[in-house]
Amino acid sequence: MPLIPTSGFNPNFLFRQKHISTIAPSMFRKTEGVKYKRKRITTPDNDFLDIDFSTVGSKTIVVITHGLEGNSERTYMRGMVKVVNNAGWDAVALNLRGCSGEPNNLYLSYHSGKTDDLALVINHLIKNYDYEKIMLVGFSLGGNITLKYIGEKREGLHSKIYRAVAISVPVDLKDSAHQLSKKSNAIYMNRFLRMLKPKMAGKAERFPNNSVNKNDIDKMNNFYDFDNLYTAPAHGFSSAEDYWEKCSSKPFLPGIRIPTLLINALNDPFLGSLSIPIKEAIDNKYFFLETPKHGGHVGFVNSFKMKGELWNEKRTVEFLNHPK
Repeated sequence: MPLIPTSGFNPNFLFRQKHISTIAPSMFRKTEGVKYKRKRITTPDNDFLDIDFSTVGSKTIVVITHGLEGNSERTYMRGMVKVVNNAGWDAVALNLRGCSGEPNNLYLSYHSGKTDDLALVINHLIKNYDYEKIMLVGFSLGGNITLKYIGEKREGLHSKIYRAVAISVPVDLKDSAHQLSKKSNAIYMNRFLRMLKPKMAGKAERFPNNSVNKNDIDKMNNFYDFDNLYTAPAHGFSSAEDYWEKCSSKPFLPGIRIPTLLINALNDPFLGSLSIPIKEAIDNKYFFLETPKHGGHVGFVNSFKMKGELWNEKRTVEFLNHPK
């Protein structure tokens, strides 16, 4: 029964507040000492993926995938890359389509269930490098991609893929969209819209034959609007709800066949109760669920100084380093 009943994360009083824990690291944390070497992979549909390597000469590599509108330079990504390198492993940060600082070539982009790009990167590593082990880490949207990829592959997962960790993951996309539409979470929804609307305007200008126009973009107020307007039609889904149903990783958790840890804080403002998959953990000996009372969304900080490794980073290395 891989349901972890207690967690070692016990922050001080201030950082038990979910919004402080969520916002503070993105504003105040600095991660130094990470140097990337970029590689561009051409996709089968004539698009591209930029992946950033940080290597220490290991035979093990960790593939790290960011959250919505993130990239390899986000503090949480650099922090994880650094602790992975310090553990003696190579790291590669996957920039999802259109997130590496350059618009991607196509009208379609990335979304929470688009596992084929992660598969492409993994296959690239297997084909072109001599790594003996590949481990996976995903944050938020990238965590959903990671869990769905592992679960949908089931026994067909390549033998080199050893372990995985997913952090602050909306495993039920509809549930998360509902949470983020609440007034109490307006600060996060507005931030996402400030990033997504200009990107959508650029898509509309470059691809005028598609249905998106400036008036539609200006009227977007939440993920239901965004996914109905862009995500679903651009990627072959009939509606936002069709996309949420088919791309949530929760239904794929029973198919996981390698040791995999999901860390979701109980006070994560992005997640509701449906994103705490207790039954799935109880029923699957490979799927471990850890639910700290505190931590917020991709937070897990205990001080404004935020020097050194954060709790979720230490916990990730601990789990990945455990004998299979």
